Amino acid sequence: MFRGATTLSLDDKGRIAIPSKYRSLLLADAEGKMVCTIDSKQPCLLLYAMPDWKVVEKRLSGLSSFVPAERRLQRLVLGHADDCDMDKNGRVLLATTLRNHASLSKKVMLIGQLNKFEIWDEETWYEQIAQDIEAEQAGDSAQTERLQDFSL
Repeated sequence: MFRGATTLSLDDKGRIAIPSKYRSLLLADAEGKMVCTIDSKQPCLLLYAMPDWKVVEKRLSGLSSFVPAERRLQRLVLGHADDCDMDKNGRVLLATTLRNHASLSKKVMLIGQLNKFEIWDEETWYEQIAQDIEAEQAGDSAQTERLQDFSL
């Protein structure tokens, strides 16, 4: 559903404009209702259309609050989840706490990840991509069984 990388501007109120190619899809599938939360392992945000978020939320709520690692994930992801609906101009307001987590500046990257978007500070995004490419070229990545036979 969501693919590609788009540079966006964060306005003074902390809003981003969703690219027009996604707006009609988000309106049709989710009535413009979305949820944004933090990525527990990266300095970025995760933006879900409401139907996709409900799947994630159900899986997270099924974890045990008595298992420390599961409770941490619930605390981080559910505890930071914020409803953020598209306005009539296709803009989404990102909460201050979320913007601070990802250290967002004026220029941000919206990265399509099929069922969600990642939102990165532009400079941080390009640093991360450079590190990822370097690690791949150096063969530093431990290959999972699924990646052994994966080809693009």
